[in-house]
Amino acid sequence: MNRPLPALLLCLAASTAQAQQPLTTDRPDFSESPEVVGRGRFQIETSIAFERDRREATRTRSTPTLLRLGLNDSWELRLETDGLMRQRDTSTGQVVSGASDPSLGLKWHLQDGEEDEGRPSIALLFHVDADTGSPAFRGQGLRPSLRMVSEWEFDGGWSLGVMPGIVWDRNEERRFASGLLALALSKQLTPTLSLTTELGVRRIASGRNGGNVYTFDPALAWVVTDDVQLDFGIDFGLNRRAPDRTVALGLSVRF
Repeated sequence: MNRPLPALLLCLAASTAQAQQPLTTDRPDFSESPEVVGRGRFQIETSIAFERDRREATRTRSTPTLLRLGLNDSWELRLETDGLMRQRDTSTGQVVSGASDPSLGLKWHLQDGEEDEGRPSIALLFHVDADTGSPAFRGQGLRPSLRMVSEWEFDGGWSLGVMPGIVWDRNEERRFASGLLALALSKQLTPTLSLTTELGVRRIASGRNGGNVYTFDPALAWVVTDDVQLDFGIDFGLNRRAPDRTVALGLSVRF
């Protein structure tokens, strides 16, 4: 039996609304987005990154990648990794290559933001890093983490994101807890181009557990189509424990 015209129009409107949902990604900054990809949607966010660390006398090339699968309108399943890696010791010329550890996680979108009420969009992220990468890049055991992301939107295309977190980490000698924090200020320059400047505290730990790591991370993101984004970012190390500079070019695609 043919559907009545009103029902067809409602289906078409729902389909159009879904297609017009703005593309949101967890790239290119260290801070995550509080949004999920949506029920039945799959999103890949990948990049190539080049890191220089004078203190460790290394240059590293990696392929950070995040896979996101929408379970429903509030939850998504995530698989994240620094991908294939190649590291060269600049003092000896020695090169090692391999795969980094994977991280399996969930994102739970708790609250939608309301600009008029000053209410942020909020999400929780649960991840577990597993020691299954190549020996040169493998961590120690399972390392669970918990992060909370809050994002406020303001007039004029401005937004502010705050992401504190805790990691139950491990090294060769002990298991320990470390913290992290990101503050990201973003500006929508045009309907498709945005600029983000971020202060990232990528590790908060005692000296014997690696110490604090501070970075400053400016980045540009360009939404090419409704489902494709390109981005470019540079991370500058702000203290001696941080790599001097990381340059990354990213691509995100939604299916």
